Amino acid sequence: MQVRRVRVQIETTRHRVIGIVQLPTEGYRSRTTDFLNAHDTGFIALTDAQVSTVDGSGDSDHHEFVAVGARHVTVLMELEDLGTMDDSRPGPLGGPVSAPPPG
Repeated sequence: MQVRRVRVQIETTRHRVIGIVQLPTEGYRSRTTDFLNAHDTGFIALTDAQVSTVDGSGDSDHHEFVAVGARHVTVLMELEDLGTMDDSRPGPLGGPVSAPPPG
């Protein structure tokens, strides 16, 4: 399965998270806005994430994976399109590494 990797900045009332989200290359949820709207009660998975506070106090932390509650997102900005990649390698449970949840 081909996925498009996009570096995004997500802000909540307290945190700023910069990381990579994986989107389908075409069709439903291929745009960031569609992807966000489809997760209104769930979580948005980000990899290679940098987490800091919105006010800039304290240090930022790096995490390989972060799940952000979609209902807490106040701002989401696309920063960089990192291109497409093949994501058909098996994940820890035998399925794909990442896939959007069923509609």
